[in-house]
Amino acid sequence: MSTCELLLIGGGSGVGKTSVAWEVSELLQAADTAHCLVEGDFLDQIHPAPADDPHRTAITERNLSAIWANYTALGQRRLIYTNTVSVLEGEMIRRAMRDCTIRTTYILLTAEESTVRERLARREIGSQLIAHIERSLRMKGHLDERAPAGTVCIGTDGRSVEEIARQVVEAAAW
Repeated sequence: MSTCELLLIGGGSGVGKTSVAWEVSELLQAADTAHCLVEGDFLDQIHPAPADDPHRTAITERNLSAIWANYTALGQRRLIYTNTVSVLEGEMIRRAMRDCTIRTTYILLTAEESTVRERLARREIGSQLIAHIERSLRMKGHLDERAPAGTVCIGTDGRSVEEIARQVVEAAAW
């Protein structure tokens, strides 16, 4: 059984998960480090949710399993996975990455409420701004309480995406 590496980047809306993940990918490409990147938010976008899967966990796992199979067929062994609650879904994600022994790095990005509000106000131009802000603030406490031991918490306030991404790569030892 081969060894694979999993980098989970989680945190509430507006903390910078997607931007940091893309920058981590850029740093790894510059170092010629093989990897793939999956934005978990896109794996469960179905309405209505399946009756037997109201939280969309099973469909996320099935979709990730299919994507990972395609990546491993191309020789990939490192996965960057972003999602608000990714640090809480390690077991599900490891099941989707079957057929390898997995070393997991958990990263929880954080930001102060004022930073989250400002970032989301720039990003959310539709009707979901208030909902995203409220959800992000609720999730902060939830993630802080339930993040697994060993999770690396990285504050994103007032820092460049490049600086944060370098810290993430260092934490993952990639």
